[in-house]
Amino acid sequence: LGESVTEGTVTRWLKAVGDTVEVDEPLLEVSTDKVDTEIPSPVAGTIEKILVEEDDDAEVGADLVVIGDGSGASGADAGSDDAGAAADEPAADASEGEDLASDETAAPSTEQETPAGEAEKPADSSGGAASGEEVTMPALGESVTEGTVTRWLKAVGDTVEVDEPLLEVSTDKVDTEIPSPVAGTVLEIRVSEDDDAEVGSVLAIVGSGAAASAPAEQPAAPAPAAQEAPAAQEAPAGESAPEPAEQAPAAAEQAPAPKAADSVSGAESSGYVTPLVRKLANEAGIDLASVQGTGLGGRIRKQDVQQAIEAQKSAAPAASAPAASAAPSAPAVQVSSLRGTEEKMPRIRKVIGQRMMESLQGMAQLTTAVEVDLTRIAKLRARAKDDFAAREGAKLTFLPFLMMAAVEGLKTYPQLNSTIDGDKVIYHGSENIGMAADTERGLVVPVIKNAGDLNLAGLARQIGDLGGRAKGNKLVPDDLAGATFTITNTGSGGALWDTPIVPAPQVGILGTGTITKRPVVVQNAEGDDTIAIRSMMYLFLSYDHRMVDGGDAARFLTFMKKRLEEGAFEGELGL
Repeated sequence: LGESVTEGTVTRWLKAVGDTVEVDEPLLEVSTDKVDTEIPSPVAGTIEKILVEEDDDAEVGADLVVIGDGSGASGADAGSDDAGAAADEPAADASEGEDLASDETAAPSTEQETPAGEAEKPADSSGGAASGEEVTMPALGESVTEGTVTRWLKAVGDTVEVDEPLLEVSTDKVDTEIPSPVAGTVLEIRVSEDDDAEVGSVLAIVGSGAAASAPAEQPAAPAPAAQEAPAAQEAPAGESAPEPAEQAPAAAEQAPAPKAADSVSGAESSGYVTPLVRKLANEAGIDLASVQGTGLGGRIRKQDVQQAIEAQKSAAPAASAPAASAAPSAPAVQVSSLRGTEEKMPRIRKVIGQRMMESLQGMAQLTTAVEVDLTRIAKLRARAKDDFAAREGAKLTFLPFLMMAAVEGLKTYPQLNSTIDGDKVIYHGSENIGMAADTERGLVVPVIKNAGDLNLAGLARQIGDLGGRAKGNKLVPDDLAGATFTITNTGSGGALWDTPIVPAPQVGILGTGTITKRPVVVQNAEGDDTIAIRSMMYLFLSYDHRMVDGGDAARFLTFMKKRLEEGAFEGELGL
């Protein structure tokens, strides 16, 4: 489960002794210090013996479970690392069972092993190796050295076009699809799902398809069984019959064995469904066939099921609305489906939590705030936003004004745009602004590179583009790298102010509160104090006191306050 991982902890068994399991069906969940993942079964059969209990540790290569025909006489030992992780294991011990540590890309296995891994065997019946173009792990950002294969969108024997998505890869920063660099047939899959791969390592072989035709024709008998069992398990009642019919056109051109394995791995258009999602849907009485998956490749995620649950709950009050209209009452409380439940912490939450703790423990952080009158900015924006959108193709929100003032402040006070490197201080020569974005997956921070070189329109376009791609999960790793200073718009959620945590190795993060209209004491042209209704906002700056003093922070915020309250942006807006 990664180069430096030597053991894992069995966190949950998804099958018990006596249960049947299909090829590639999730068998157990394993946790390491890097990732939580499901381990699929390499064979179909009956669970005869569980060798490692929940919460116990197991070394890489250790046997986890025995799978056989149910008689208890013999079975296959499933090792704790995923298929293909140990290339030096022999592949001919079929009489003693199949170990997950055996290498799927080794010499052709015996006939007994073929049904378990037939979709990923690259060699033909004569033992010839597949030939074609290598698909390698691309560079996924400056600091990213490896990624985890989360899902194959194509199986051995499937055809793929140039730039067509081939697999999904997850890193600490982003989940993304890897397109195929060539057109052809998938001849070999080198890295299994949930396995790590270094940048530059070979993921798959795509070629003419000659090498894939031989193994596809061998397992004529096992293929129907492998296809029918998962179909009955994955598809809701009443929908198992149409699924083979929809696959028939593709099966006519391709050999049946790879398609059967595709069904087993859950890579059909309906999307692979994790046990957690399936359990959540079953408990709420949600038909998964009616749920539209929003994950990559149409995968049904937990959030999709939760939305279906909320929609189901809201339908009942809507039906009784006419009767209730006569007697107004308090709105019904929308109870979250998470109430009273448990779930594993998502990977992105673990990464965020770890980095925030490291930042707090490694810095002397504190926060300074000022209050800013944005009335002039609000009036400018109201006058210009329609023409601006038509001319620039971007929405004119308050954030471009705030970001421009912040960038000008960073140029004037470079202490806030610096990095501590041992006993040195590096003052950055450009202002790369991280823009914290709240998404369904969690917090992500895309970066506007060289923001100091952009005018108001350029900032607005970058904010709109990166924000839209963040919401749609379309960011690439390079979009998230290289920030020298960060802005978080806490006010978008209605908060007045906050104490954000500085993301290392930066030394400052600016927060913007919500804009509220309220009475404020102002001076008129004669210098007399009057009370007026103004659009007010808090700006708050968290900073690393090792580099930035309170006076530095106050001067930076006061610079921004003066720039924004003067509102001299007419030239930028063409007014």
